[in-house]
Amino acid sequence: MAEQDSESIGSQGIGIPVDLNLSEFEDETYSSDIASYATSLSSSVTSYNWQHGRRYHNYKEGSYKFPNDEREQDRLDLFHSMFRLLLGDRLFLAPVEEGPLRVLDIGTGTGIWAIEFADQFPGAEEIVGNDLSPIQPRWVPPNVIFEVDDVEAEWPNRPSFDFIHSRYMCGSIQDWPRLFHQAFSQTKPGGWVEFQDFHLVNYSEDGTLKEGNNVNRFYELLREACDKVNRPVTVGKELGKFAEQAGYVNVVHKRFQLPLGIWPRERRMKEIGALNMLQFLEGLEAFSTATFTNILGWEIEEVQVFLAQVRKDAKDSKVHMMHDFHVVYGQRPLQ
Repeated sequence: MAEQDSESIGSQGIGIPVDLNLSEFEDETYSSDIASYATSLSSSVTSYNWQHGRRYHNYKEGSYKFPNDEREQDRLDLFHSMFRLLLGDRLFLAPVEEGPLRVLDIGTGTGIWAIEFADQFPGAEEIVGNDLSPIQPRWVPPNVIFEVDDVEAEWPNRPSFDFIHSRYMCGSIQDWPRLFHQAFSQTKPGGWVEFQDFHLVNYSEDGTLKEGNNVNRFYELLREACDKVNRPVTVGKELGKFAEQAGYVNVVHKRFQLPLGIWPRERRMKEIGALNMLQFLEGLEAFSTATFTNILGWEIEEVQVFLAQVRKDAKDSKVHMMHDFHVVYGQRPLQ
């Protein structure tokens, strides 16, 4: 299986570095704009909600339906390793060149992509990582900055970026065309944007995925829950269209098949499938606890019984299941 061609983000919320002390906002030298963002690093940012033993963000509660605790952070870093393998040990595919780059990483999560970009491009001027949760490490390369904010709110006026990157935001965004237009408005002429995301519909090419498979049923229920809150997990195949509608040119759209399990024969794909299965089993609870109970109306006991059936079916190596991962990059015109 191989790739296949196919046709401080600020807001009116916060937009502030995650390691900034609250008392600093009392300093009168801060601009009124910054002060207005700082409604401030209130308890909604630095405190969390707990449900069924898992920790969730509190700032803009409900915008992101999955946990942000250490277990989930470990899973996200595992995902990062899988994505790098899938892209041939690359962080991105856009033709970004060395230089004093300004870079934005939308939904940075643990910050691992931004940190590795800084290691790969030490001459970059600034790499800004944005997220709803201040879970990123404090000790980072000097040109990396993390901000707590909501990317779906209005972006502030600030210097534009040479490269804007987004990965694994499906299930988190309601208005994808608007997000692309906001990114376009802050991409430098000649600069690049790259969106990497899933189309979470499973299939097999050899007929081994049968009706009634509980792993596939799990994904169907997850899609149903995310669709109900208008945060789809089937956005990957639409990314190219959104990029072109926003005004980007030289748009390239690549589709990658992502196996679930160690059934592929080719070694790299077997490793990718193994990582995907590990993150899936580790993330089952994270994906379903809040979504199934709060959105689909399940009792937590029902969820737990169903997840036991999902885990059992996931161990069936005779099922050659996969779904698609899409990478789209495009360039803002020079004029």
